[in-house]
Amino acid sequence: MEHRIQFGSKEIKFELTYSNRKSLGITVTPELQVLVTAPEGASLRKIEAVVRKRAPWILKQENFFLSFHPKTPIRKYVAGESHLYLGRQYNLGVKEGKKNDVHRKRNTIEVTATSKALVKKAW
Repeated sequence: MEHRIQFGSKEIKFELTYSNRKSLGITVTPELQVLVTAPEGASLRKIEAVVRKRAPWILKQENFFLSFHPKTPIRKYVAGESHLYLGRQYNLGVKEGKKNDVHRKRNTIEVTATSKALVKKAW
């Protein structure tokens, strides 16, 4: 069940589940979800108080995971698109040729395709 608390100007949303445990657990996932697992029978007021107390830590974890965003977008494999290869950034070059081939030249990965349908030009 989703709940919310206000911490200063920030609103913290958290998913609350109850389980057979003695203490309250708070987890922040890389997808920026806050998961709270509470002992059975714990009151919502006490749970919200603990979450409010741990709010600075929760916001710190969210900021840590935000440093990895935006995630790599879905690739279209068109000329000029940038790709990581062996830890370095390369631009993709696509051209038509007599045989299918791939070569790495300086800061470019060149792809040669035989079919005109495979060749897309970036404008």
